Amino acid sequence: MADIFDLTVIGSGPGGYVCAIRAAQLGMKVAVIEKWPTFGGTCLNIGCIPSKALLHASEMFEEASTGFAGLGIKVKPELDLATMMGHKDAVVTANVSGIEFLFNKNKITTFRGTGSITAPGKVLVTPEAGAAQTIETRSIVIATGSVPASLPGISIDEDKVVSSTGALSFKAVPKHLLVIGGGIIGLELGSVWARLGAKITVVEYLDRILPGLDSEAARQMQRILQKQGMSFQLSAKVTGVVTNADGSVTATVEPAAGGEAKTISADAVLLAVGRKPYTTGLGLDVVGVALDERGRVRTDGHFQTNVPGIYAIGDAVAGPMLAHKASDDGAAVAEIIAGQSPQIHYELIPSVMYTNPEVAWIGKSEDELKAAGIEYKIGKFPYTANGRAKAMHATQGYVKVLADATTDRVLGAQIVAKNAGEMIHEIAVLMGFSGAAEDLARTTHAHPTMSEAIREAALMCGDGALHI
Repeated sequence: MADIFDLTVIGSGPGGYVCAIRAAQLGMKVAVIEKWPTFGGTCLNIGCIPSKALLHASEMFEEASTGFAGLGIKVKPELDLATMMGHKDAVVTANVSGIEFLFNKNKITTFRGTGSITAPGKVLVTPEAGAAQTIETRSIVIATGSVPASLPGISIDEDKVVSSTGALSFKAVPKHLLVIGGGIIGLELGSVWARLGAKITVVEYLDRILPGLDSEAARQMQRILQKQGMSFQLSAKVTGVVTNADGSVTATVEPAAGGEAKTISADAVLLAVGRKPYTTGLGLDVVGVALDERGRVRTDGHFQTNVPGIYAIGDAVAGPMLAHKASDDGAAVAEIIAGQSPQIHYELIPSVMYTNPEVAWIGKSEDELKAAGIEYKIGKFPYTANGRAKAMHATQGYVKVLADATTDRVLGAQIVAKNAGEMIHEIAVLMGFSGAAEDLARTTHAHPTMSEAIREAALMCGDGALHI
């Protein structure tokens, strides 16, 4: 009789691989099923990691092109796109190889192929070649992640009309890239190609970019990106895209509220209108696992589906589609299966957009506090008054801290700054302990640092900042 696993994880992305490793640490016999040739899911292979490699490389190219002269460094950079893409690929290889190493280290059994649940406790693994086999397991975790969302009238070919996957692998810099969607993915990838010389036009259905972000921060980022050469058409929708005989593409654009259509010609189109959960071929209908109205797996507060022994995490369930959220889900569900009682504070999960400057935010925005009728106070400090920012030619942006008007408890924060994603976590820790703006203001920060602006913003919630 074949071995029975304690836990089988379908998918090896940030949720799945963390779940498997944590379960192995807790003494479980663990199996992971992955249909791709490499582990790591979308994030490591065609998402977070390769995009950050290109964001960094393109930022260095732009710095060398336009920023070094002001620092007394005279250079004339030349773009070698093939080498830049090689850097991206090498970063991906190093990361996915690291997951394989961790699986081996933790004695996790891996199966290559597509996993489908045929009954509670049974998962069929179907490889691309060879015979299928059934795994017996006490628990199953669905960690299959998400895929790019699509729009009617637009067919992705990953050549001229691309998803985020294709936008990471252009063979040449497009002269004009049309980005459909003004969210994080579209703006990050648009900024990559803008730095390398492309004209970028962003078409967004809403009347603003970055829905969900504090509206002031969204307006500030739109102005910054416009200065970097990106143009925006808001309250507009793309109803169709045609690839022409000469290799160009033509998009039909209409006002979101209806009206006269016009066309935009470009060299390529990036469709970046969000992502949707991937649950195809999992056999969920066979075993009766319930989905919600958006195709996400329904779970209770402990990641349990309506079928005992079957759990789901990450992008496959409700909640923010963030790699770090999926990882926290993965560790927590492993601990729950092991009989522990972990807790995730979803309201304290930070978000980051890795443009230049970056945007990082956590907790409530002003818009949300106003809508909820919560009285609050604002502490805001600009980077034009920060010594380190001046030294680095990085004075764009600000820190904004939102605190309860009565208790001074920090309710949310936004940072628009170079390396904002590295600075948001001190606010996350503070909020995790229900800290007040005064606590942040009385914490000594090293000088000179970009993080000093956080302290100054917290001071603004009281008697006022010291350096403005």
